[in-house]
Amino acid sequence: MRRVQCNGARLSLRDVTEADVAALHAVYGDRTATQYMPFGPRSNEQVADLVQEALAAAAAEPRRLYMLAVVDTDHRDVIGVARLHIEADHPHSAEIGVGLRPDQWGRGMGTDLIRLLLAFGFKQLGLHRIWGARAPENLPAQLAMLTAGMVEEGRIRHHVHTPDGWRDSIVHSALHDEWTDR
Repeated sequence: MRRVQCNGARLSLRDVTEADVAALHAVYGDRTATQYMPFGPRSNEQVADLVQEALAAAAAEPRRLYMLAVVDTDHRDVIGVARLHIEADHPHSAEIGVGLRPDQWGRGMGTDLIRLLLAFGFKQLGLHRIWGARAPENLPAQLAMLTAGMVEEGRIRHHVHTPDGWRDSIVHSALHDEWTDR
């Protein structure tokens, strides 16, 4: 199994561990942090199950799912989670998703996180296309993706079912041959 370690100026990414459940629950269990996600707050047990799934996915060959802890390099705290899922039918392409604790919002961490994920996908995994979808109302995610170098592609109508009903998604992408390591 190949272990992930990707370092940036303010953040680093590494594989999640069982010891990260409480820190990840601070994202997945928080109503504010999950407001734009396609699910409501999750219990500690549900987060532990997600970590177990991530550990199993990390051992798979070929590895298609990367669930990564987002670590603040100054304090060494886990402040969020990042997912990169390589599409089975299109192994040159991957979907990303991110979540940060609300106390980290408004500091440019989302942009730094997306930049780090793009660098990981393009440089370490050799991907050609990386994309992500956001809720139309999630303007901070729009700004983070655009600032990180992703391009807004369009709207997928009724893309995900949330606890509040069907929701559209706005898709953003970056291509390796257009991407610059910012």
